[in-house]
Amino acid sequence: MSHNENLSAFNAWEARVAEQNRRVDHLICEEFASMPHIGDHPPRSRRRFRMRKSLFLRIVAAVTENDIYFQQRRDATGRKGLSSLQKCTGAMRVLAYGTSTDAQDEYLRMSDTVTRDSLIRFVEGVISCFSQEYLRRPNEDDLRRLLHVGDERGFPGMIGSIDCMHWEWKNCPTAWAGQYAGRSGKPTIILEAVASYDLWIWHAFFGTPGTCNDINVEEREISFLLKSWVELGCEWG
Repeated sequence: MSHNENLSAFNAWEARVAEQNRRVDHLICEEFASMPHIGDHPPRSRRRFRMRKSLFLRIVAAVTENDIYFQQRRDATGRKGLSSLQKCTGAMRVLAYGTSTDAQDEYLRMSDTVTRDSLIRFVEGVISCFSQEYLRRPNEDDLRRLLHVGDERGFPGMIGSIDCMHWEWKNCPTAWAGQYAGRSGKPTIILEAVASYDLWIWHAFFGTPGTCNDINVEEREISFLLKSWVELGCEWG
């Protein structure tokens, strides 16, 4: 083939790839399109991605600016790579649904390796961009505000609500099965979280053995909150 024929074939191939990426991006945008409420059914974006469109796009913009990996670039052959929406959507779907990394190939045209790398970098990017604002311990002002709100609502001394969820540990070692066996008789690990009235999660811990009941978990959380309060040099009440 002549040089002109090779160039024409390459341009045609690049156009097909660009059109494919455009369609994938359009498909992702459709997932976050505003839909009218029908009864009690949530919009499509919140049902499939567990968050609003504006929040997702904010995370995508922050992660893309923080890490060049999510920025769409050309490879050595001049071919455009995957867009930031594709990579972030693949990572978010794995986090939201717990699916395997190779399950995104048909939907997003992403290989298992790319999805796994996107997932790791996405989590690292979220921690890097939002840890100082959201992944922090409550300070003195936060605790005073929460106590004030709790007192106004008839719960003096209340900082937040605690909830626990038992996750089954399918591959639990046999030697540890008795220690982690919960009420169902199967090994479980407890995910515990403390959230305030505004749905702000102030504390979360995953790893408590399933043999612990709610009272044991509550005692652990009270110790944590008291320690935070004392470290700030505040008086209780």
